[in-house]
Amino acid sequence: MATPTELAAQILSAHLAKTEMTKDEIFAELTELHSTLSALERGEVPALATEESNEPVVSRKKAFGKDKIYCMICGKGFKTLSRHLRSAHDTTPKDYRKQFDIPRTQSLAARSYSESRRQMAVDRGLADNLAKARAKKKKK
Repeated sequence: MATPTELAAQILSAHLAKTEMTKDEIFAELTELHSTLSALERGEVPALATEESNEPVVSRKKAFGKDKIYCMICGKGFKTLSRHLRSAHDTTPKDYRKQFDIPRTQSLAARSYSESRRQMAVDRGLADNLAKARAKKKKK
């Protein structure tokens, strides 16, 4: 039978194949895996982190980056957060904002993603089309 260290290394290597992590995150993940597997081997039930905790995994300052926005519940990074919140955590953006005291003015999308979408709309002339449609509607 494999030792907790070997199992933790196998689990972590599989996780790293699919997820990008920093050195600190890798070390923390390995430590947590090893302690959990060791507790299971001793027959203890390890204390698992619950999603209902109001303590964020990522600080608000780190959560809202230029290229990624990190989920404060699980710590994963995304371009936009709304879909992840619904599918992975079964919560709405409104509840998420309330849970972590995030103002409505704070976007749940990465700044670079919002800027690229804005530029795409400008390039397509969507603002001009909207202005024309509003002017036409106002004349009626």
